[in-house]
Formats: sequence, C-alpha cells, structure tokens
Amino acid sequence: MALSRSARLAALATATAALCVIAAAPAPSPGSAGIGDPYFPQLGNGGFDALHYGLDVAYNPDTGRLDGRTTVTARATQNLSSFDLDLQKLTVASVEVNGRPARFTRSGDEIRITPSGALRKGRTFTVRVVYGGVPQALSGPIVFGSDYGWMKTKDGVFVACEPNAASTWFPSSDHPSDKAAFDITIKAPKGLTGVSNGRLLSTRTQGASTVSHWRESRQMATYLATASIGKFDVRTGRTPAGTPIYVAIDPVLANSNAVDVYAVTAEVTDYWSKLFGPYPFEETGAVVDDMPQADFSLETQSKPSYSAVRDELTIVHELAHQWFGDSVSVKQWKDIWLNEGFATYAQWLWDEHQGKRSAHDAFLAEYNATPASSRFWQTKVADPQRDTMFASAVYDRGAMTLQALRDRIGDKTFFRLLPAWTKAHRYGNADTGQFTALAEKISGQRLGGFFDAWLRTSGKPEL
Repeated sequence: MALSRSARLAALATATAALCVIAAAPAPSPGSAGIGDPYFPQLGNGGFDALHYGLDVAYNPDTGRLDGRTTVTARATQNLSSFDLDLQKLTVASVEVNGRPARFTRSGDEIRITPSGALRKGRTFTVRVVYGGVPQALSGPIVFGSDYGWMKTKDGVFVACEPNAASTWFPSSDHPSDKAAFDITIKAPKGLTGVSNGRLLSTRTQGASTVSHWRESRQMATYLATASIGKFDVRTGRTPAGTPIYVAIDPVLANSNAVDVYAVTAEVTDYWSKLFGPYPFEETGAVVDDMPQADFSLETQSKPSYSAVRDELTIVHELAHQWFGDSVSVKQWKDIWLNEGFATYAQWLWDEHQGKRSAHDAFLAEYNATPASSRFWQTKVADPQRDTMFASAVYDRGAMTLQALRDRIGDKTFFRLLPAWTKAHRYGNADTGQFTALAEKISGQRLGGFFDAWLRTSGKPEL
C-alpha cells in the first residue's frame, strides 16, 4: 500500500514526537531502599507498587527450616535500573526478573536486585526469589516485650508479624502502604494443617506432606499475611448472615477455652457488618494456637491469630480490625491509633450492644480513673513514637477520642461516620488528617481543635 505525501508527513511528525518523548524520559535509576516511614525508614521499597505475591513455602518443624519461593508481581513507578526487597536473616539462592536471572546483593535486611535490562515506568514485571533457612522471630520493646513474627510451637509455627516481621519469612515490600493480593501455598508434614488468609482453594497429598493453597484476593498489608502450621481441629460453615467461616483450634486448647470461638466469631462478624459496613473479605474465622510465649493476638486478615483466646472481648477486638486496620490500613505507622483506638472502642460498643455498660460510661470510668498526673496522658496518640506505638494510651485514649467525638457530634452522625470511613478507604490506606476531614464533612463542624486536644497534645483533655 502506497502512502500519500500528507500521510508520509504525518507519519514523520509522529515519529519525531515519539523520539522527543523517549529523549525526555528520565534515565533508569535505583528504587529507594525504603519508603521513608518515620518509625521504620527502611521498610517497604521505592520504585514499584506490589500487586500480587505468590508464596510457596515448605516447613520442617523438626529442624525449623523454611524453604521458600516467592514471586512478586509489581508495576514500576519509575524507570528502574535496580530495586530492593526486604528479607531478614534468610539466605537467597537465586533471583529472576521476568524469567531471566538477575544479579543481587545483600546489605542488612535489604536485597538489591539488578535485572538484565532496565524496567520501564508503568510496566508490570515479576521477580522470583528462591531462599531458605531458619526464620528468626523478632523481639524488643515494640510488641509488649514479646517475641513476634515466625514463632516455633510444639507442633509447628505461629505466624503473627505486626509491625515489621513479614520479611522474616518472605521477601517483600514490607510496609502497609504497599498492599497486594496473595496466593499462599503451605507444604507441611502429614498430620499438620497449614492455615493462611482468604479462602482455602485446595489441599493435596504430596509424598509425606500435605500441601494447602490459600488465596486472599483482596488487598492485604504484608504484616497481615500468615502461614500458621500445626495440629488443628477445623470447623467450617457460614455465619447467620451468610459469610463463610473457618475456625482452626489447637486441640490442646479445646477443653480449656471458656469461649465458643466459632459462635462468637460468627455473631460478632455479623454485628460489625451492620455497624461498620459490609464485611470486607471473603471469609471470617480464627486460628487459635497453643503459644503462651507470644501472649498476644493479631488481626491477620480474614481470620485473626490468637495465641490463646482468653475472653470474648479479644475476639471482638480482633474482628473489628478487619475493618479498621486490615481493609482500611494506615499510611504510616504513626497513625496506628486508627487501628487500635477503633478496635478498643469496638469493645466498648460490644458491651453496650450486650446491655452491660454504655460506651459513654466506659469512657467516663477510664477518664475519671486516670489522674492528670499520669504518664498515660503524655502520649501523643497521633504520633506515639516507634517503641511505644502500642502503648496503652494508643488503645484507650484512642477509644476515648472516639467516644468524645460521638458525644460532640451525636449518635446519628457518629454512626454515619463509621461506615462512611470504611467505605471511603476500603482496601486502601488512610491517615488521621483524612479521618478529621471526613468527620468535619459529615458533622458540618470544625473539629481541628478537638482532634488536636485528644490526639496531638500531651496532657489530660478537658471534657
């Protein structure tokens, strides 16, 4: 086919414009080693957005060894010459980018990966990491002085990773601002059950092992991923409102629990769905393990992980996190009160729902019992600092803030605000400023001074 002169000129102009765009494109450069969170500057990675994790892990409880293959699907947010993934302690055997071998180096908890060719901004790519070793739990003052992360039990492992321990068992962009979907395949010895997030797609026997494939199709922060392994009694079904439910309980605890975990989980899931908006995930449930060393529970997405269930309010708290923390996640860790303050306030709402005590009375009891001289009031809840990010004030003063807000704007407006918040940021990230703005919009009131007094100022606020 012959082109006319005008068509040839148009083609020449298009080609020239394209060359100008290429010439103007920034040269490929390394992605940053971290996203710059004030509490954990090296967590997360710059230069790309993680879209999906394919985790394939095999665990030997006798030796404690984990062998893993992780495939990360991501989109480049700049022209990349290299990029990082977070991985603590474990040894990397090989790395491929888009199916081709890639060079990599280690520096502390960072893997610097250099693909064979630059990655174009906006393009999707895959990185496959083969690794192994004995995962090490983290410790320190952050999580109540407890170990956390990948924790060995008598018959397997208990996995609870908030805030910075996901990278103790898989390479990742380990920060809640970089959420992704997950497929998690767990290989464990026969007789043990591997439990993870989302829905169980398949279970098969492979030699002397059982392989379970779980899928979390909703966006999830890395710290919420789990792969707990052990002997479990499993019960499945649906809540009265129809949400699928999966509860796994270590048989050692079966007769020692005063709480019917399955029944309470079903009831609470349905009630929060009325108050906070539709349940955000495909399945609800619980993993209850015999792990006294942990002495805490965690809102692992879709089925919280309990080191043991001590009372009903523990379940109430962790299930509230499915909305506040899991579906709506923090942008930075300093906003942690948006998780813990809301989940603690949910405990007060549950008592109110049960006819035991109003949330207002719970608030007054706590407020009046804590003198102005207490160190409790010195914590600035909107920025509690890294080592005290789980201080009691983050939970309780955060909950007080919500009740004080409810008293100020009224019940009708307050209970419009909660589902509006979870809807506006469903499967995303948000911060304190955005909550303030939404509260002002829905209430029609100026609330900057109110939130400053309750969240950003040390000292006991006036009622």
